[in-house]
Amino acid sequence: MKKRIFKGAATALITPMNSDGSVNFDRLATLTDEQIKSGIDALVICGTTGEKSTLGYEEHVKVIEVAAKADGGRVPLIAGTGSNDTVYSVGLCADAEKAGADAFLMVTPYYNKTSQTGLVAHYNYIADRVNKPIILYNVPSRTGVAIKPETYKEIAKHPNIVATKEANGDLSSVLKTRYLCGDELDIYSGNDDQTVPIMSLGGIGVISVMSNFLPEVMHRICAEFFAGNTDEAARLQIKYSGLMSALFSDVNPVPVKAAMNLLGLNAGPCRLPLYDMEKPALELIKQKLTECGLEIKS
Repeated sequence: MKKRIFKGAATALITPMNSDGSVNFDRLATLTDEQIKSGIDALVICGTTGEKSTLGYEEHVKVIEVAAKADGGRVPLIAGTGSNDTVYSVGLCADAEKAGADAFLMVTPYYNKTSQTGLVAHYNYIADRVNKPIILYNVPSRTGVAIKPETYKEIAKHPNIVATKEANGDLSSVLKTRYLCGDELDIYSGNDDQTVPIMSLGGIGVISVMSNFLPEVMHRICAEFFAGNTDEAARLQIKYSGLMSALFSDVNPVPVKAAMNLLGLNAGPCRLPLYDMEKPALELIKQKLTECGLEIKS
């Protein structure tokens, strides 16, 4: 069995911005510290929720560096370093490691995409050239390419490829991946609303969006499940399901940043091309926050 990166709930951390669109590095450090003190099991930075696609290379590395310093080795820090350019990803991994990343999250190649055979070659090429473990990221709704269970089986043979963040929404595919890969590939839910279902199939946690402002809830869902209190884990999953759904009523991370700003958590704006929510969607966020007992402050 490969060395596990984390078990439980990790936050796919936002990248807080100033009003002019620049990265708010002071707020980033504070958010990192607050997440850890709230009991989160790991942090993922510079992922989809962290607006990786609009971060310049130097910004990207600095975000990792600032978060790593604030983390101080308390929880695993996983950096998004995936790309549709294989060689670029290798270089980014090297700089991310120097900046303090403990592991890498690697989305499937987007736009130019690739075949299943190409996915194996892409990931093996990178894994051969890095020193930290890799979590694959399967999110076909964004990339246009999905990792098939049979492809997972082949990729998982590499010792540096230890887990996947599964966000394809297909529980049958997750089941088959679990069957084919066994203990060679840890599975994390990439969708908050499938946390308990995926753990019931042998998954070991979630990389969460909602935990940006409710880290203790996502940690507890996982902790209750692994303690054998599956009814309580399911109760919490159901209780927050409406809010989890509302956080995807617009393109991530637009809704989660809106929710954090409503709660007075100073997430700042998203960078273009992402834009503010329309009023009906924003009202839905307010409604679901209030239903979950959270206080709207702005």
